Amino acid sequence: MAIPHGSNETSYLLPPNSEDWGGHGIPDFVYGQKELVPEGIQWPRSGPSLLDTLPLSRFDSALCLAWRQRMELGLFRYCLGELQTQILPGAVGFVAQLNVERGVQRRSPQNIRSVRQAFDPEQFNFNQIRPGEVLFRLHREPDLPSAALQQDDILVVINVSPLEWGHVLLVPEPTRGLPQRLLPGALEAGVEAVLLSSHPGFRVGFNSLGGLASVNHLHLHGYYLAHRLPVEGAPSKPLDPGGRLHLLQDLPAPGFLFYTSGPGPDLEALISRVCRATDYLADHEIAHNLFVTRGAPPGKTSSSSALTGVRVILWARKSSFGIKKGEAFNVALCELAGHLPVKTSQDFSSLTEAAALAVIRDCLLPPAQAGEVQAALVALIAKEEQ
Repeated sequence: MAIPHGSNETSYLLPPNSEDWGGHGIPDFVYGQKELVPEGIQWPRSGPSLLDTLPLSRFDSALCLAWRQRMELGLFRYCLGELQTQILPGAVGFVAQLNVERGVQRRSPQNIRSVRQAFDPEQFNFNQIRPGEVLFRLHREPDLPSAALQQDDILVVINVSPLEWGHVLLVPEPTRGLPQRLLPGALEAGVEAVLLSSHPGFRVGFNSLGGLASVNHLHLHGYYLAHRLPVEGAPSKPLDPGGRLHLLQDLPAPGFLFYTSGPGPDLEALISRVCRATDYLADHEIAHNLFVTRGAPPGKTSSSSALTGVRVILWARKSSFGIKKGEAFNVALCELAGHLPVKTSQDFSSLTEAAALAVIRDCLLPPAQAGEVQAALVALIAKEEQ
């Protein structure tokens, strides 16, 4: 992604001498409602190659400039170059990328046995990262409405084993020792990060414990991908009369769709609704993944529909603890959305849409249990009217 020359976001850069990093402090990225842009961000008609010519938002400029500096300083486990990418032939439009280094060098997952497992300060957590890994702190202006009872500042931290360019973690105040269970303040920060970006391919997501979260310390993922994904415009059907909960009907996997047209009461209601759904899943030991992207409103849409708001997609799935060594890819937030980071050259060259769908389907709930979850979430939504 192109960084404009003369960018004034230098306060997010580390001092040249690594000995000074500890005393550098964490800069604040303060934002207000005027920077949350719900509409007007679209994919270029001539393809992803023109994305580099689009103007960056202040958020994109700060993140990309600081992220690139950390890459140049060697703070990642590997140097991420341009990834070999292909769109798998077929109806879905899977975006497959070869990322051998992540498959080999990423941190081994923690010993997780429950979706509701408590935070363990003896295990790796984000209080232990190096000072230089923190890019900045997201700080909302006080007059910005919030769905969260407790509004933490959010640290934006590099993922040292990046999936793609600009891959960061959004971490609520680490010293609170929060387990990997979604909270309104964290989701709100994730949705607002998508709205702060002027790049149509900046996405945010969450993996629960059992949904391939590798660290039991509350965090979301954010990253850039210069390709449309199937979930942006996949058609859906309403599950409740008020149209607050929809079911994505298209591949790669059926999921629950929540939608907001932008900041304000509609966004606050969405945050509350989604977190009630994830609370239900966690309370019932059901693993889940969540994906936030600019997208089309619910209904009869298509892959080329205009991005008029934000889609939040929630998938309930089978619990999976640890990494499956034999698969071409692991199924978590980005794979369910149609982005497949593949671990080996052999798998990358031989992967087909049918094979990818088989891997994903193996992680989904059995139909009877999926039906029970759907009925429970519809009942949760219905309680809003009571």
